[in-house]
Amino acid sequence: MTSPTPPATPVTPVHWKLVVDAHDPHAQALFWSGALGYAIEDNDALIARVLSFGGAPEEATVEFQGRRAWRDLIAVRHPEDPVDEETGAGEGRRILFQRVPEPKSAKNRLHIDLHSGGRPRESEVRRLTGLGATVEREVAEAGGTWVVMRDPEGNEFCVH
Repeated sequence: MTSPTPPATPVTPVHWKLVVDAHDPHAQALFWSGALGYAIEDNDALIARVLSFGGAPEEATVEFQGRRAWRDLIAVRHPEDPVDEETGAGEGRRILFQRVPEPKSAKNRLHIDLHSGGRPRESEVRRLTGLGATVEREVAEAGGTWVVMRDPEGNEFCVH
């Protein structure tokens, strides 16, 4: 197998977000905002605008933390990253949780690694357990040690 050839001209970085399928997107947003120290996006102004011209039905929204939110999706963003004032969407590091009908059925092919930022890993694991995570297992290998955890919907993540 050969490696792809890098482009001749530099590629402009693209804007992206990580999208996570969820049974309850709002509960996932609460967990991950607490786990990461991220802000839950406020899309109230965008929702009001979309509803005003009939772009979505009222049933597509819910009341969440004292403001209107989309019923089937919600995002968290790094609090220091820029925000589009018209939509409330973050323009940097963000995770979008979208409702899906089917339950999680297999091991994640992609996961988040959390680094405890100088705090003892054990205290970070306790903090995350208090937010609703569970410990799957502790790993000790030649390359290091970490704890594999699961968020409230069973998605794996690691704490280093």
